[in-house]
Amino acid sequence: MTDPQRSNAKEGATAPSNDPPPTRPQRPDDEDCCGQGCVPCIFDLYDEAMGRYREELAAWKERHPGESPE
Repeated sequence: MTDPQRSNAKEGATAPSNDPPPTRPQRPDDEDCCGQGCVPCIFDLYDEAMGRYREELAAWKERHPGESPE
């Protein structure tokens, strides 16, 4: 017996229309850094946010094969 809800979750199923691509984080301006060696620096936080963005974008692309996030 096949569960209809499970069959929708299989590979090749249509992604939900309410699944927008992730938003790329905005890079801080060079002047935004105080240069005092803060831990974490705003650029460290930006790098972490970009890592999460790349992971989320890769997952989104898997759910939306052939679509452009732009």
